This record gives sequence, C-alpha cells and structure tokens, in this order.
Amino acid sequence: MSLIVLEGGSLAFGGKELLRAFNLRVGAGERLGLVGPNGSGKSSLMKALCGRQGLDGGAVRYARGCRVGYLPQDVLEVAGATLLASVMDTVPGRSAVEQGLAETETALATSEEPEEQLRLAGLLATLHEKLERYETYYSSARACSILAGLGFRESDLSRPTAELSGGWKMRAALAGLLFQDPDVLCLDEPTNHLDIPSVAWLDEYLRGCKNALVLVCHDREFLNRHVARVVAFEPEGVRSYQGNYDAYKEQRAQEEEVLEASARNREREVKELERFVERFKYKASKARQAQSRSKLIEKLQKEIEKPIVRPKKMRFSFPPTPRSGRDVIAIEHLDMRFGALELYRDLSQGVYAGDRIAIVGVNGAGKTTLLKLLAGELAPSAGAIRLGAGVELGYYAQHHTELLDRTRSVLEEVWRVNPGLGQSFVRGVCGAFLFSGDDVDKAVGVLSGGERARVLLARLLVKPCNLLLMDEPTNHLDTDSAEALAEALKTFDGTLVFVSHNQSFINHLATKIWEIEEASLTEYPGNLLDYLHLKQLVRPPPAEESPAPRAPTPDGRGRAPSAEAAGKRLGREEEKERKRREAARRSELAKRTKAIRQEIAALEERIAALEAEQKELEPQLADPAFYKEVDRFKASLRRYDENRHKLEELYGRWELKTERLQEVEASFQAEAGEAE
Repeated sequence: MSLIVLEGGSLAFGGKELLRAFNLRVGAGERLGLVGPNGSGKSSLMKALCGRQGLDGGAVRYARGCRVGYLPQDVLEVAGATLLASVMDTVPGRSAVEQGLAETETALATSEEPEEQLRLAGLLATLHEKLERYETYYSSARACSILAGLGFRESDLSRPTAELSGGWKMRAALAGLLFQDPDVLCLDEPTNHLDIPSVAWLDEYLRGCKNALVLVCHDREFLNRHVARVVAFEPEGVRSYQGNYDAYKEQRAQEEEVLEASARNREREVKELERFVERFKYKASKARQAQSRSKLIEKLQKEIEKPIVRPKKMRFSFPPTPRSGRDVIAIEHLDMRFGALELYRDLSQGVYAGDRIAIVGVNGAGKTTLLKLLAGELAPSAGAIRLGAGVELGYYAQHHTELLDRTRSVLEEVWRVNPGLGQSFVRGVCGAFLFSGDDVDKAVGVLSGGERARVLLARLLVKPCNLLLMDEPTNHLDTDSAEALAEALKTFDGTLVFVSHNQSFINHLATKIWEIEEASLTEYPGNLLDYLHLKQLVRPPPAEESPAPRAPTPDGRGRAPSAEAAGKRLGREEEKERKRREAARRSELAKRTKAIRQEIAALEERIAALEAEQKELEPQLADPAFYKEVDRFKASLRRYDENRHKLEELYGRWELKTERLQEVEASFQAEAGEAE
C-alpha cells in the first residue's frame, strides 16, 4: 500500500531544474534514502513529499488518514512552554481534549439544571475516555523516555523551551516527531546536532521502528543501516535503486559503464553509416541505399543516450608534513570553568606523534572547548597546554567561516594564507575542492555553507602542518565529499585530533577515543566501534522491568530511585574508581619517565635551534654573490657542515632515548597488567 504518491513532479529554482515529470511512491514501512551533491534537490524533494514545498507541475497524494512527520535541517522555534509540554503538545488533538475537559468540569461545577448536568456528565465521560486513549498511546512516560534517549536530563523536563540553544531545540523537535509516531518519518540530516550517545540511541530506535522512513544523511554507515531503496540525484536526472547506499554505489558504477559503452557503440555505428552515405550518395545504383541509411542515422542519433556526466568530486591528498617530536601536546593539570560550570578538573593527558584521536561525549561536555584550548583560542582557568618541538598547528572549525573575508574571491581568500605560492598552484588546490574556472572568482559572501567549508579545507592544504585539529569537519558536506575528506586524511602523515558525530568518519580515521565525561577525560584504544563495544561491556546489567524515565511529580518531591537508577549510580561509582586508578597509574608512569622525557625535550630544543640556523644559512650559501666574500663564505660553509654532523648525532641520541622511553612504558604496562 502506497502512503505517499508523487505524480509528474516538476520543480526548478533559479533556472536550475531539480525535478522533471518525476514519479515516486512511498509504501507502508518502506525505508527510502535521498542522496546527491549539496544543492541537488534532496531537501526540496523531501519538503514536497511532506506538503511543505509547492511544485511547478504534478501533484502529491496521500493515503486516507496518513500522517507525515517532518524534521528539517534547522529548527528556529519549538512549541510548548516547557520541554515536556513541547513534546506532549505535538500529538494532534490532545490539547483540545484537555482544554475541553477543563471547561466541561468548570461548567458542570457551576450548572444548576439537572438536564444540563446530565448532558455535561456524559460529555465529561466521553472526554475522559478520549484522554485515556491518549494516555495509553501517548503517555508522559514514553515522552520522557524519548527525551532521555536524546540526551535530556530529568531536570530539563520543566525547563522553558525559550532557554534551549539551537542544537537542543533540534533535539526537542526530533523528540516531538518520534513521540507522534507518524506513518511516514521524513528526517533531513537528523544526526547533525546529536552527540555520539544520542546518535547510537536514535540508531537503535529506528531499527525497531516499523514506520516508513525518508532519510537524508551524510553518514554512510547510518544510511546503510536504515535504507532499503535509494533515490539519487544524478547529472542525467533523478533515478531509483534498490538496496542500501553501498548497493546503490555498485549499481551506479555498473550503470555508468553500460551506458557509456552503449553510447560509444551507437556513435561508432553512426560514423560507419555516415561514411557509406558520403561515398555513395551520388551513385545512382546506391542512391536508394544511401537514402535509407540517412534515415537510419537520424533515428540512431535520436536514440543515442547522452554520455554519463560524472559529477565532480573532491579529490586531494595532504603533502608530506614537517617532522615533529614524539610529544606533540602535553596537557598538564588543566582546569576550565565558565562561571559555575566546570568543564575539566585537573586534566592531564598527552598527544603523541601519529595519533589519530576522536573526542566524544554528550553535547555541552566541552569537546569544542577542548579543541579551542589546544589551538590557543582559549586560555585555561588553571594548568597548561604545551606544544612539542617542531609542532606546526592547523585548525579547522565551523565558526572560522565567519572569519572569512566576504568581499574577497575564493582564490584571494585561499592564496592570502600563503602568499609565497604561485597562482597556478593555488588554482590547482581550489580546483581540487571543486572551485574551477570562474568559480574561483566568486565572492566568499555568496557561497553556501558547504562551499565555505571547502574554502576552509583548501586553506589548510596551502599551508602544511603536522598537527591538525578539526571540529565537525563533515558538517555541510554531502556523503561523497565527507568520504573524500576521510580518504584524504588517511594520507595525512601528521597528528590528528578531531570532533565528529559522523560514525563512518570516526571509524575510518580514529586510532584512539577520548571520552569527556563529568569534568574528566578517559582514553580508549581503537575506533568508535571498539569504544561502543567496550562501553557496552562495562555498562551495568539492566534491572528487570526497570521503568522508563518519568515526569516530575506535581508536588515536586519526585519518587524513590528505581533499580535502573541504582544500577546506573553503581556503574558511575565503578567508573569513577576505574578513572582514579588510571590517574594514579598515569601519575606513577609520569614519575618514572620524567627524567627521560626531560632529556628528550632538551634534545628536541637543540635540534630545533640547529635546524633554524641551517634554514638561515641555506639562502646565503645558495646566493652566487656570496661566493665573492671568500672568508664569510668559508665560515658559513664550515658552520653548515658542523651543524649537519651535530644534527646527525643529536637525532641518533634522540632515537635511543625515545626507544628507552618506549621500553619503560611497555615495562610499566606489563607490571600494571600483572597487578590487575
């Protein structure tokens, strides 16, 4: 049974045709994914299916009684005075029943006529019956459970919605949509404003959901798990493919090969026919055959399909990076507070050369703040952050788009990061990020969010660094661009620390996970899958028949803690104890390795100083005019050779000390393992 039917849909914006006589059916329980480059029309098609976007031609029809729920990419306001009320009020008709119930009770209390009292009593019974049905299917306990899954605390339930930030308003809107339980869920980038725990919860919720789903998402793994048909915006039009996203990519590649081969064969056939016509069109004995072939040429030319125009994709790789010391970042007894809000307490941690660290935690835990501290954009309340020898920092963050000069062109904005480069090289970098031809002359002020994100990425490429900090780099990128960025970062031979909610992106890149929770930081080895698996293992077993989170009681005293809450509290105590043991181990390891680390740091400082001196000498020795000053030239050359030999010696000592440090660390880890 079809719940939504789009017939002959046509839509264009600014001269660009998005849909042309397009037909689509969404069946009961069907899982549909919309994919395509930014600006291709995915969100417009979803709005049309939901009745939020008018069409230039065609129509959208709905099955009788079909309820369609829509979550846009951005939500400005949420209805309802409080968070819980905003979710409860999303159920159609509930507020009218409650209002009618209150009015009927008041009227019954003041009525003095028996007949009127009898009528009002009957109406009151009917309204109570309706409200009971609402309580059965749309209970406050279910609303609280959904809000808890999306990261809200019980203390947030009575919080005014006007106080919520944009990201939390998005969560409240998503909670209201899931609470409605519509026949068709239309979700446009639902994971954009969610942290990893909330994405995992939504993932599990959608797996158990039987409703039809129309989904736009740039997370490949999330798409693969939740769609069984893909509607793709391709250069030649909108096409439909059975299967998940991976199946679509395989089918699309095969389709492109077949269509291109077919077009080549038909073109070859036309050329052969044209040669025959040209040769024999003036011969009387062959004139009829030539005329017949001319008609066949016209027919074949009409049938020739246009060759597949492969969409442009970001393709780039990071250049080799300058060498840094083993210790890239040292975080020492870091505290960070904003008024009464404490984000970190006595945090000590290290980042080492070659690390690929993903920072995870609930929204508001301080992930972005930590990156800003590492980048030097914020100063800590206490403690220190030190960069190691030879570290050159690059930082990508969404708020940096606001720092771009809106009056400059794309080329100028990228080029000004490193003015010493040639224009052709900078143009090549811009081209790798899909700014080619006249596009490089566009003013930054007219670019979309995705295009500005690509400008920031291009700026990173023209000024190489060996420590890269990235905050939500896949936001505003389509699926292909997000995957191209992940593939490019695999070629990055420096150190990477990043924040992302994109599960596929984290799994491709991370070798360590930093979890920020309760003002502390815990490191887990492996990628996101390893981290989630480990968190499942350490989670306390659920209590039998544990109740869902409940709304606060009217008297404000609350209820006795459930078995589930007790289990969670026990789990937190165990987790705190584990973190204390880890902190003690880190402190002991720091004491044992302090002397070696100081020696390594001293060597790195001497190496950095000598390398800086070599950089100053190299231009002099490369200048032919300097040869004429014989004494100065010989002194500089002698100094250059001495430095080179000294650097070789220092590098050798540095490697020995580094190996010794690794041996001490390995020995300590073995002792710690035996003690456990």
